[in-house]
Amino acid sequence: MAGGRPFLSVVIPAYNEAQRLPNTLPQVVSFLSTQGYTYEVLVVDDGSTDATPEIVRCEAERYPRLCLLQVPHRGKAYAVRAGILAARGERILMSDADLAAPIGQATELMKCLDEGYDIAIGSREAPGARRYGEPGYRHLMGRVFNLMVRTITRNPYQDTQCGFKLFRGEAARDIFRRLRLYTENARSITGPMVTGLDVEVLQVARRRGYRAQEVGVEWHYRKGSKVRPLLDSYRMFKDVVQVRLNDIRGRYS
Repeated sequence: MAGGRPFLSVVIPAYNEAQRLPNTLPQVVSFLSTQGYTYEVLVVDDGSTDATPEIVRCEAERYPRLCLLQVPHRGKAYAVRAGILAARGERILMSDADLAAPIGQATELMKCLDEGYDIAIGSREAPGARRYGEPGYRHLMGRVFNLMVRTITRNPYQDTQCGFKLFRGEAARDIFRRLRLYTENARSITGPMVTGLDVEVLQVARRRGYRAQEVGVEWHYRKGSKVRPLLDSYRMFKDVVQVRLNDIRGRYS
């Protein structure tokens, strides 16, 4: 793969994930190494204050196709964007560090792109989806948020927020270059920050004419979530409104 483009890039944003990554990274590499295509795994360290970067460097000595990208702590949206734009793959998968959607589910998303779609959206609501261990209040929050997103943005997707999406590489790079909310001008922050990144990504994709399909996935609730219900709900509401305004003003064309 040296000097060439891998078939698949896996982008994993990580903020203070020292506890999870020693389990996550071997699982990801073990799966990918059996798939018969070239790959790279890019962990984007979002300014962690724990041993996250040291762990990734250590794992990279064992797994040569694993890379570390360090960025200032500006939140998950900024980190994901940086990782997508740095990824070299013909296809790019974004996955959360907790593997709430197990890495093996990538096979189902791959089928979607094989059928001609540009984006496969891992979905906890599409046919075939299964949820495990999710508290009732979290499910309710998700459904209320999705109703708000569909009402404001007029997008048709039943689940925008699952952090497991596969893109055709060229489409991903085009979409993420056009994002407006959390880009190079994003401010440094303290603590975790959940945002409307996925909503903006899918809104840009629709405006650009890319074909996207929701794919039901297996999803496991993980303890230690960085979601703060009240603060994050307020921020995400503002993000969704801004995405709609940006779209109306033609800023995603």
